[in-house]
Amino acid sequence: MPSSPPAPLVARVVVDVPLAHLDRPFDYAVPEKFADIVQAGCRVRVRFHGRLVDGVIWELGESTDFAGSLQPLSHVPSGEPVLTPQVARLVRTVADRYAGTAGDVLRLAIPPRRANAEKRESPTPDALPEPPDPAGFARYTAGPALLEALADGRPARAVWTALPGEDWPARLVELCRATLSGRRGSLVVLPDGKDLDRLAAAAAELLPAHSFTVLRADDSPEKRYRSFLAASRGAAQVVLGTRAAMFAPVRDLGLVVVWDDGDDLHADERAPYPHARDVLIQRAWLDNCAAVVAATARTAEAALLVESGWANELVADRAVLRAAAPRVQALGDDFDLARDPAARSARLPSVAHEAARKALAADAPVLVQVPRRGYVPSLACDRCRAPARCAHCAGPLGIAPRPGPGGARIPACRWCARPAATFDCPHCHGTKLRAAVIGAARTAEELARAFPGAPVRTSGSTSGVLATVPGGAAVVVATPGAEPVAEGGYGAALLLDSWALLGRADLRAGEESLRRWMNAAALVRPASAGGTVVVTADGGHPVVQALVRWDPAGLAARELADRRELGFPPVSRMASLTGSPAALAEFLETLRLPDDADLLGPVPERPRPGQEGERERYLVRVPRASGAALAAALTEVQGVRSAKKAPEHVRVQLDPLDLV
Repeated sequence: MPSSPPAPLVARVVVDVPLAHLDRPFDYAVPEKFADIVQAGCRVRVRFHGRLVDGVIWELGESTDFAGSLQPLSHVPSGEPVLTPQVARLVRTVADRYAGTAGDVLRLAIPPRRANAEKRESPTPDALPEPPDPAGFARYTAGPALLEALADGRPARAVWTALPGEDWPARLVELCRATLSGRRGSLVVLPDGKDLDRLAAAAAELLPAHSFTVLRADDSPEKRYRSFLAASRGAAQVVLGTRAAMFAPVRDLGLVVVWDDGDDLHADERAPYPHARDVLIQRAWLDNCAAVVAATARTAEAALLVESGWANELVADRAVLRAAAPRVQALGDDFDLARDPAARSARLPSVAHEAARKALAADAPVLVQVPRRGYVPSLACDRCRAPARCAHCAGPLGIAPRPGPGGARIPACRWCARPAATFDCPHCHGTKLRAAVIGAARTAEELARAFPGAPVRTSGSTSGVLATVPGGAAVVVATPGAEPVAEGGYGAALLLDSWALLGRADLRAGEESLRRWMNAAALVRPASAGGTVVVTADGGHPVVQALVRWDPAGLAARELADRRELGFPPVSRMASLTGSPAALAEFLETLRLPDDADLLGPVPERPRPGQEGERERYLVRVPRASGAALAAALTEVQGVRSAKKAPEHVRVQLDPLDLV
């Protein structure tokens, strides 16, 4: 008997259409001319509602539930499978968790196509490496055991608190090398390009050539796509990158790592606003692989992972910590206050000045961390200290230095740029302004006068971020996150304007303050080598005490306990709903919240540059166990509004970092 012809292929395609009610695959017929090149995960062009749109084949099948005749695929630009089954499963999980759509997540996961990159081969390493020397992790309890578990392919989970002065890029690469020696891949996500450069340099020394690739958002489109293909083709099994790499298609994934998970750069600013730490934890669960949450400090979310038993602590003994840590001094000691009564109010008290002077005399650099950039970033009323606002748009007033010597500096709005030649405080009718926080440029001027013999360098987004500085005597003024690494370590670090961090109306103010301070203090030499850190804050404050004792785990546990008592994340899940009052009223009328949900608000949303019309914000809070139900309810409402073509958009964000 003649054999029956093969059944026609059916391609289930996720189309690139930003409509919530169309968040599902659609079936298309695969014409014979494309049968040889079509694969699950490749890009296609399809006819959708009369328009030609892009899409990705979610899966291939031989049957369909659609009763009519299927539209054929219009075009297959390439048979390159850019969406692996593992990443497709992750995309769906993240979309459901954050009340988004698969199309939104795919735009984050798959870079734009570049045909020239697809034509080039992706080189592979000649051989797999041997497991790394465990000496680097010998200072940490269970450190060598973690390397052994990774080499054996076991799904170990750890929250690693790095020691001060640790060569953390080398340690992270050693984790990847141990995993690679067991024939499995690794994915490491870092907050910014400066950290990524350090990690890539360490990988070039410790990993075989072509065994790793670097994914970064600021690369050229072709270079980024070429790096992406190296991972998706399985040529490079180690992927290093910033948050855009959290969806990287690593072959045989055995380890995911996030470094400095408290940095807000890990939260994506595009819908559905996923956080790299949470995405990687989902990957570890879905792929049953190892996971490491690593940082110098510790977040409440990491503390919850330890408390729940999902991860184990990877820390050093106190004796090892004391040998590695610098000496930390805070204001508030009776002796210091008796000697310097004005220390509490002085911006550079005598104890900080003396620490800097000693370090410079020893030919060592001094790091000065200031919490703001620029010259005078914000202004306040000189009489009542109320923030100075623009009379036109209520934006904050600031001052930027005019070019040229002696140039006049006029306050201007930082939103609409209108000058404010006169000022009348609406609270006390004061007419004079003062600097609310002195920025990096002004601080550099003051320190140049205080230490006339030492060169002064600045590092920040305005002046440029320095990666490294030489080890000689110099003053380095940096904003948080822009601190360069000094050769041989800094002799001293001065953490100025601490109240500007601690006094923020933010749930994470204490946690974030300690993270920024510890990241700077970790660059200072040990106390045995004369390293000193001075923080200009009350020594009795719990966050300052955590820095003095170098106890980030203790503060994280305290933060977690406080948030549990108040019902705040991470022990609960929260959603932010932002829109016009009319749109929010319509949204909430349709929303079917879980029974244990709390609806908070509305409050006026803080105005943004270029924003028109009144906008409000609601917060919805549920216990962590009801988080999936909340996300499903929000997804349902967005689908209904999308189908009805609601004229106004409501911004939905789950687990926002900013709750103010």
